[in-house]
Amino acid sequence: MTFIQKVWAIVWKDITSELRTKEMLLSMCLFSFLVLIVFNFAFDTGLKNLRENISGILWVAFIFSGLMGLGRSFGVERDKGTLYGLLLCPISPWGIYLGKMIGTFIFMTIMEIFTLSIFTVLYNINVIPFLLPLGLIIFLGTLGFATIGTVFSAMSATTKARDVMLSILVFPISAPMIIALVKATGIILWGGAIQETYSWLKILIAFDLVFLLLAYLTFGFIIEE
Repeated sequence: MTFIQKVWAIVWKDITSELRTKEMLLSMCLFSFLVLIVFNFAFDTGLKNLRENISGILWVAFIFSGLMGLGRSFGVERDKGTLYGLLLCPISPWGIYLGKMIGTFIFMTIMEIFTLSIFTVLYNINVIPFLLPLGLIIFLGTLGFATIGTVFSAMSATTKARDVMLSILVFPISAPMIIALVKATGIILWGGAIQETYSWLKILIAFDLVFLLLAYLTFGFIIEE
């Protein structure tokens, strides 16, 4: 098997496992739905200050729901003892990382499509005219979140309070990315041109590349602890 086939085998294992149980996707989608509902009823959607910060509501739903999926990425492997089987497979730790990261990215993407659909209905926003620039921003944000989250998921999987530890690790590190995502998304939702988001997009691209490099250099030590 080639390296790509081995990585895809890990991704497919996670997908088929989730299709059997549907625990992760259902919990992520339900949580994001509840977040949007709470914000919708807690605030008057006609208020100007809410309209200006509506991108923050969207990313709160994305990120907190994504954390639920990240917590199970390596937590399930540790609980079932299957992580040792992965380590015995003829694939490098970098390959294991890519497989788990791609799986997380796919699950988050499905959740985000569902969340964005509910978001457009509840907040009466038509995203179709700027779907491409918005999709680019969400893609970069999801990639960055999955990149850093997979590393910290492996680190926190051995702790008893792994969900709490995962949040403590992820949020401070990803703060610059979250700020860039909210700002860029706000510009697009208010009808701004993609050129206005270039400075924020540069931050997102740099964040993704830096943490992919760090994962490549350190994941082997993390997973073998």
